[in-house]
Amino acid sequence: MISEDAKIGKGYVFGNNVVIEDGVNIGDNAYFGHNVIVHKNVNIGNNAYIDDGAVLGRKPKTGFSMRMKVAQDFSPLTIGNDCVIGVQAIIYEGTTIGDKGMVGDLASIRENNVIGERVVIGRLVMIEPDTKIGNGSRIQTGSHITANAIIEENVFFGDEVSTANDNSMGRGMSECKGPTIKRGARIGSNATLLPGVVIGENAVVAAGSVVTRDVPDRKIVMGVPARVVRDVSEQEII
Repeated sequence: MISEDAKIGKGYVFGNNVVIEDGVNIGDNAYFGHNVIVHKNVNIGNNAYIDDGAVLGRKPKTGFSMRMKVAQDFSPLTIGNDCVIGVQAIIYEGTTIGDKGMVGDLASIRENNVIGERVVIGRLVMIEPDTKIGNGSRIQTGSHITANAIIEENVFFGDEVSTANDNSMGRGMSECKGPTIKRGARIGSNATLLPGVVIGENAVVAAGSVVTRDVPDRKIVMGVPARVVRDVSEQEII
């Protein structure tokens, strides 16, 4: 089903059972696999590759018992030029993805996120609302990015990194604030970043570490809890 109100550029290829609702804008040379659903008013740039079963522009819905309630209205989902969206990825309204981005299979990106250009979101990654991810960053398979996090440019997350934003663990006794990861920092696989911590520029968090306090620029930390062990070598600085 393709709405007569949708605007679709030249050179497109659509698979079977594609649904495109009212107000959607799609650039030139789009490829949509089978069973793709594009909700109202989504904007997609040129040369998009949207794989089977992806859902774009989903409207968020809050459960009755959830502490954080979602707003009633968000701006339309906007996906830039030359983006690849994987099989059964779900991207909510209110989010913006820059040019040349990639979202892996089964990833979920919630509402009101700002994702820069050339960002890689790996398979099974979960990005909660109100988070910013800078240009050139890479979030690898299975990582969880909490709400209200800030990830600057050229940051690397290994597989299954976990981030948190609530020190009261759901009791509502603290402000929800995710970690801030500064430009060029690298986070090893299975590391855990606790609420509000700041990871400095070009810092490194070793695999499996639990970060409970701020990490200075250009330092390597490791352990549970993570401690500074040495400086990052000059040839690794960007």
